[in-house]
Amino acid sequence: MAEQTSKNFTFENIEQQTKLSGTNEAFLKLIEEALSVQLLSRGNMLAIEGKASDVQLAYQVVGALVTLIKRQINISQADVVSATNMAQRGTLEYFGDLYTEVLIRDQKGRSVRVKNFGQRQYVQSIRKNDVTFGIGPAGTGKTFLAVVMAITALRRGEVERIIITRPAVEAGESLGFLPGDLKEKVDPYMRPIYDAMNTLIGSEHTQRLVERGVIEIAPLAYMRGRTLDDAFIILDEAQNTTNQQMKMFLTRLGFSSKMIVNGDISQIDLPRGAKSGLIAAQRILKNIDHINFINFSSVDVVRHPVVGQIVNAYEAADNRLAELKKEQTRDGLSHN
Repeated sequence: MAEQTSKNFTFENIEQQTKLSGTNEAFLKLIEEALSVQLLSRGNMLAIEGKASDVQLAYQVVGALVTLIKRQINISQADVVSATNMAQRGTLEYFGDLYTEVLIRDQKGRSVRVKNFGQRQYVQSIRKNDVTFGIGPAGTGKTFLAVVMAITALRRGEVERIIITRPAVEAGESLGFLPGDLKEKVDPYMRPIYDAMNTLIGSEHTQRLVERGVIEIAPLAYMRGRTLDDAFIILDEAQNTTNQQMKMFLTRLGFSSKMIVNGDISQIDLPRGAKSGLIAAQRILKNIDHINFINFSSVDVVRHPVVGQIVNAYEAADNRLAELKKEQTRDGLSHN
């Protein structure tokens, strides 16, 4: 059993200590769970107890977060999770660099920034390339940041409209039994898009832009036959496109436009036997200029830490199943 040790972090004032702790010490609990340490407040100090290597990581995380607080940045649970993830990956020294740029301010005046290197690469790719693919698990910020970049481009006059779409494939539910036309049936599945819009610019402003046609949120079938100039186009849930749908969508790209294609290849809801257009696109388009692929992983998840653990658990189960199928295939061939 590794020897236990303790190290004290000293705060300059009570404000730093309060902001670092979070409501009901929520931030401290996240650090404890992520790094297997115990944190105890003692006056103007924070005692960090545990294995020496874990204590050192926790001390560095606390220091990095306090540095943000000194810069008058209000930290959140997502910031704490990002800091602990980066500490475990050995990249914490770059943590502060992520907070040098404010991408946008939401309707309440809160600053929106990238939370990790995966998100930073994603944003940089969107700025540099005509088409960016964001591929990875839920909770990595793909959809939200795509909407952020779209609104920013609209405000700067770089595009005239925002178009957001997704394939009309349901996750274990039947669209056919829902009332209304195709758009009305798909609208409930667009909820994450509307939520992002409402957070950033408010529900009333979103509705006005939708009514004026500046923002269009529609199923993928509505894209056929169109050429989309001067537009910022987002395809969400792209893992549920077929090869034909993906080709159709990508060839809608017009002049002075950008496309973002987001998806999670572990969440494919296509009928049995149908192949995902997103998986095919990775193979077919990987060497095309002005097209870039950003791959997120569980370490880029900025939701509750358990979400990352869930993603890892499912990936491990899928890998075990794939290995089992390979073994069964080999056994079958060896008996023939």
